[in-house]
Amino acid sequence: MAGLKYEITKFLGVIGEGTKGWKKEVNLVSWNDRKPKLDIRDWDENHEKMGRGITLSKSEVEELKRLLAAFDPGEMEA
Repeated sequence: MAGLKYEITKFLGVIGEGTKGWKKEVNLVSWNDRKPKLDIRDWDENHEKMGRGITLSKSEVEELKRLLAAFDPGEMEA
């Protein structure tokens, strides 16, 4: 990704792993020297390559937490 600067400022955890060994991680990431945001995406082992993901602001994280607290995972198909 030419011209894209990023720094993982805090590793929070892995929530899954793909068949090619990439891990779906939750991190705080600073994009282009901006304030870190919560980021969920696939990363290669060395954090040199990444897949598409989602980046959330503090208010978006708070709203997601509220929604997930009321969500029943049993509603999902296995």
